[in-house]
Amino acid sequence: MQATRILPDLQSSLLCEEVRQEANGNFFIIGVVNFIRVPQLPVVAARLCVFNRWTAGIGQFVENVKLIAPDQTTVLRKGEMKFELRDAAMHSTNVMVFGQVEFKAPGTYYIEVLVDDVMKLRYPVPVILAPPQNQNPPPAPEQPA
Repeated sequence: MQATRILPDLQSSLLCEEVRQEANGNFFIIGVVNFIRVPQLPVVAARLCVFNRWTAGIGQFVENVKLIAPDQTTVLRKGEMKFELRDAAMHSTNVMVFGQVEFKAPGTYYIEVLVDDVMKLRYPVPVILAPPQNQNPPPAPEQPA
């Protein structure tokens, strides 16, 4: 008996600033995001990409990617993409692009990756408010004589 459908494994998922593809098909992942440190809020990220690679599955699938606010209920961005794996030895690389993402408050945001409504991974993306420190304070005003 040959399997007609096997839910795939999520081999990797990375939040990054940019993903580019060479002519030979290889990917460049630019600016892998561990956290977002900003001097003030709110702030808008012009572009965030979620790079996902699926493998070891057979069939047609729907990938869902969500960016969730610190309250863990508000979905800031979501995207859906269909893909197919015809053989368990194949893989599919999907890139979800979220534009103009506004972060209004500090806290831990989350990326959720699902396939056919089954959550495969959920990981934190801390947004840290770190005002710039005054390295060169302005000179004191001169005292009148």
